[in-house]
Amino acid sequence: MTISKKFYISKEDYLEGEQVSPIKHEYRRGQVYAMLGAKKPHIIIASNLVRILGNHLNNSPCLVLSSDIKVRLESADCYYYPDVAVTCDERDTNSTDDFILYPILVIEVLSPSTAAFDRGEKFADYQTSPSLREYVLIHQSQMSVECFRLSDSGDWVSQIYRQGDEVCSESIDFRCDIASIYRKVAGLQNVDA
Repeated sequence: MTISKKFYISKEDYLEGEQVSPIKHEYRRGQVYAMLGAKKPHIIIASNLVRILGNHLNNSPCLVLSSDIKVRLESADCYYYPDVAVTCDERDTNSTDDFILYPILVIEVLSPSTAAFDRGEKFADYQTSPSLREYVLIHQSQMSVECFRLSDSGDWVSQIYRQGDEVCSESIDFRCDIASIYRKVAGLQNVDA
């Protein structure tokens, strides 16, 4: 993510510009950031997830959305393009807007240039969503998936999955072998647990 404007942009101007822009931009409190192109492993992982989760939720009211949909975080005053988002809220599933407001699950595939932001400020912004139950960070060069879950006490609890583990998403009652997420990704590094 790189800043493309150093002055305040209204949400309305951002949304209007996004409709005609050849590249995607994220919006954070009046600042607009150009989205950089993703590497092949990033794209394969996100595609695998859209397919796997889509199959899992095929007979449910939920939608699995790729990186072309924005998530609107009203309290944080942001629009983000997550790599994968799941919403089960009929206000999203019945809407024709080019953004959703009520994600239950958000997945970001980490890139070296965005990992710190995805783990820090972006995660803090996502925590303002009243519907979000899980925020998942996936490494693209090694089999490592970190899932942050909102506990009953209101705390975000982290669980890390590594090679050989079964990844679980409680918000959508989903389980799969971590290898399925990384299917056809070349050059993965081995990581000791």
